[in-house]
Amino acid sequence: MRLFDVLGPVMTGPSSSHTAGAVRIGLTARKLLGETPKKAEILLHGSFAATGRGHGTDRALVAGLLGMQPDDEQIPGSFALAKQAGMDFRIGTVVLRGAHPNTAVLRLEGADGRRLEVMGASIGGGRINICQIDGITTNFGGDHNTLIVHNQDTPGHVAEVTTALSERNINIATMQLFRSTAGGYAVMVLECDQPLPEELIETLRGRPGIVKVTGLNLETPEGGI
Repeated sequence: MRLFDVLGPVMTGPSSSHTAGAVRIGLTARKLLGETPKKAEILLHGSFAATGRGHGTDRALVAGLLGMQPDDEQIPGSFALAKQAGMDFRIGTVVLRGAHPNTAVLRLEGADGRRLEVMGASIGGGRINICQIDGITTNFGGDHNTLIVHNQDTPGHVAEVTTALSERNINIATMQLFRSTAGGYAVMVLECDQPLPEELIETLRGRPGIVKVTGLNLETPEGGI
């Protein structure tokens, strides 16, 4: 166990699970979209739905979508800040079979109409798990530089991606593969030791059969609203 796991995150309260974790879910979803969403539908499940308002979970998720970190003092005022930023959002509830009690579903739309659905769970101490992206099961926490590749489930894509990383001296810490059906839609999630250059992401986006590529870099500063 790490010292951080005992002490918990530096955060604006009241709860590491319901507030800090919720900010991180929103922030990770924002990074996956690549911008502050123009529209956001935020659905709360389980404990998030039951006690989220009192713990500020709804405001924390909106704060994350605006680019705030868990220790940002502006989190309680995120609703007003979202309106100032032109973000149209709606908060609701959802019942998810077998999901962690602290789970949220975020359905986002960017300024250019690009859509993204992210399901994330706050698993304690400010830690999160991104459970689904666009309906495909995933399993990562946003604690590493992470490359997410959406592709058609055909031979050769895994080799293309791993070769591209090797050529740039980027080491893979973990790698997970998910797909809807054989020959259907697939997602690769690669957690890496080094930051992911934009040139790598653009190169992969241009490959046949690759639908979408997203890079999450820990060292990339978030500009907030």
